[in-house]
Amino acid sequence: MSATTRSAGPSLRGVGRTLRPTAKVLPEHARAHNRAMVLQHLFHQGPSSRADLARSTGLTRVTVSDLVSVLMSEGLVEELGVRPEGRVGKPATLVGMRTEDFHVVAVDLADDASLRGAVMTLTGAVVARRSASLDGRTGDAAVTVLEDLCRELLAAADARPVVGVGIGSPGVIDSAGVVIAAPNRGWYDLPLAARLTEALGVPVQVANDANTHALGEYTYGGATGSGLMVVTVGQGVGAGIVLDGALVRGRAHAAGEIGHVTVVDDRDVRAGDPEPRPCACGRAGCLETLLSLPALRRATAGRGPEESGAVLASVGRKLGLALAPVVSALNLAEVLLSGPPELLDGPLAEAALATVRARTMPLLGQDLVLRMGSLDEDGALSGAAALVLSGRLGVT
Repeated sequence: MSATTRSAGPSLRGVGRTLRPTAKVLPEHARAHNRAMVLQHLFHQGPSSRADLARSTGLTRVTVSDLVSVLMSEGLVEELGVRPEGRVGKPATLVGMRTEDFHVVAVDLADDASLRGAVMTLTGAVVARRSASLDGRTGDAAVTVLEDLCRELLAAADARPVVGVGIGSPGVIDSAGVVIAAPNRGWYDLPLAARLTEALGVPVQVANDANTHALGEYTYGGATGSGLMVVTVGQGVGAGIVLDGALVRGRAHAAGEIGHVTVVDDRDVRAGDPEPRPCACGRAGCLETLLSLPALRRATAGRGPEESGAVLASVGRKLGLALAPVVSALNLAEVLLSGPPELLDGPLAEAALATVRARTMPLLGQDLVLRMGSLDEDGALSGAAALVLSGRLGVT
């Protein structure tokens, strides 16, 4: 049994989501679009005949045969022999995508103290892991640490071809992989994707870490794509949104910045809440000042389970206040929390869901699912891998 035959079985289960095209396919892009459709079918459906591909994609058999020949010459696709089951007429030859013969390098930059990376197969299986400590370095020094980590991961790819490098980074990042602003990293207007592509000699895709996490849950984690928000809780608070199969980026590439929604003001203080804490954005009382990991750990330090539960529930209610208008405006089906379950799961999540339901129409809030993400700490890594599949192969 070939590697392609194996990869087309159980390893592909749950990898059946496709992103809705967000731009018109221009004539000059038609061939790339058609190529992506063929790869998309083989990636998700497994080995197929050329006739199967033509029926699935709506392309002519001549076009499909031409594309398959090109993909075989690139090593991405191989012939697997004649279809085993008997059918009337000439037996069909199956072709399949060599999903286990290529690797992707994925890197998660969400943690302020260290960088995490992995070598992954095209189907999301982790082959090797590496990490690197930042030791407080920012700016160009942090880029050097990242570059060294990427080189180490490329060397760990077991001599198999690497399709590309995907990176999930904090901050506002445009579609070209330019970090417009990542204050905690000291990066401003940094063309990170282009700089690393030149340094590594491998194509690099860079996107916001919350967006990559949402993409990972959607592509590999089985989350719905009709209306999904993934709230990431780490040194800060961010969110990635997938709506009707498309990753939502926003006008200034900053969609999902709920961490800087003000949830505590003078009225709350008069009602008994503590004074709003100053935020890194320059204001006070932002959600991030309550929900970030440092804030949660500070608020629960030295408290027993019952008292900690009450504190976490109070933060959950503030999260619910920030989520309610978003759930209503976008008609979300799922909100996933990413972070330590001992802090986020339980009283905090329960209070957040109850608040959203109390502040939205029953039609919108009653069926909302609010749960922990299914990919745990690998959510951002899986999303970074999906970035490469999408950017390099047109597959998600």
